[in-house]
Amino acid sequence: MSPLDSLPTKIAADYPWVASPLIVSAPMAKVAMPKLAVAVSKAGGLGFIAAGYHSDHLEDLLEEADDLHQDGQADTPAEIEAGVPKFLPVGVGFITWSASLEKALPSFSRYCPAAIWLFAPPNGFQDLIPWTTKIREVTALRTKIWVQVGSVADAVAVVNAIDPDVIVVQGLDAGGHSLARGASIVSLVPEINDKLQQLRPYPQKRAHVMAAGGIADSRGVVAAMALGAEGCVLGTRFLASPESMVAHGYQKAILDASDGGISTVRTTIYDKVRDIHGWPEGYDGRGLINCTYLDDLGGLSEVKNRELYREELNRGYGGYGPKGRLTTYAGTGVGLIREIMPAGDIVKSMREGARKILNWQHKPKL
Repeated sequence: MSPLDSLPTKIAADYPWVASPLIVSAPMAKVAMPKLAVAVSKAGGLGFIAAGYHSDHLEDLLEEADDLHQDGQADTPAEIEAGVPKFLPVGVGFITWSASLEKALPSFSRYCPAAIWLFAPPNGFQDLIPWTTKIREVTALRTKIWVQVGSVADAVAVVNAIDPDVIVVQGLDAGGHSLARGASIVSLVPEINDKLQQLRPYPQKRAHVMAAGGIADSRGVVAAMALGAEGCVLGTRFLASPESMVAHGYQKAILDASDGGISTVRTTIYDKVRDIHGWPEGYDGRGLINCTYLDDLGGLSEVKNRELYREELNRGYGGYGPKGRLTTYAGTGVGLIREIMPAGDIVKSMREGARKILNWQHKPKL
């Protein structure tokens, strides 16, 4: 029997619409909106909406996700129950050093997302205790808690602090923001799994592990599962979908890029030129190398670099690629992405591709 033959019982119960292997779309800030999340979930994956740096419009986003999930159909009377938040088969991701729990909580009185993804607490994982306590309380434990980590020490700290339902193990190959120092999922996923087994010997009490960072095709999915992950999180691959909220030039830069370990770099300059400040110490972001980074490397002042960035942004066209200046976050798997594809098709093709690699097919029901 293939390791992809079935989902763990707890995952299947928590997310009954998903298929194995579980494909998850990351809550990429300003990119992962309801269209992307719903498309992924409808295809048997789990899509995350990015609340991102704030929680100001969360209820609007959840309402849009509800409409998209129902394809415009109104709730039936049986689905409308006073005082019970409506369950949504999507997740929501928060950048916790800047997002507001107080602003987010009222949204949960109407909608109950399947999962909440918490990332980058400002002063350590103890900061997540109010988030998890209040969200679990207001959703009656229906919303599962996911936490992103990038090291074994972080995994231990988060288990001891809040006992999450899922730990997203993000390797150094990931695009966008993560720990500036770390390992790839090749060593990180097995080591964290080993540590979790020590901390929680009974499987039913142990957090599930999802792998993230550098996974861009079916081969990466199979590899991650072999390492011990129970699902895979993709970010960069979903940038090349019509549902992602990125410019055409951004998508073209993704498709044109190759050799991701060389064509991307971890740096803080892409935040500085956009006036994004506040990331906890030890975090940076991986993006395609362009003139903004090269000029910073060459000694150009931050003030001048920001001025040039804004000029290019204000032109309203282009600005991406090696000769551009605009931030183009991407992981090292970018060289494996060669076409724009609907998000649902990405999920299905990666799932079926993984099954084919392992010579596994659906068995007819008796």
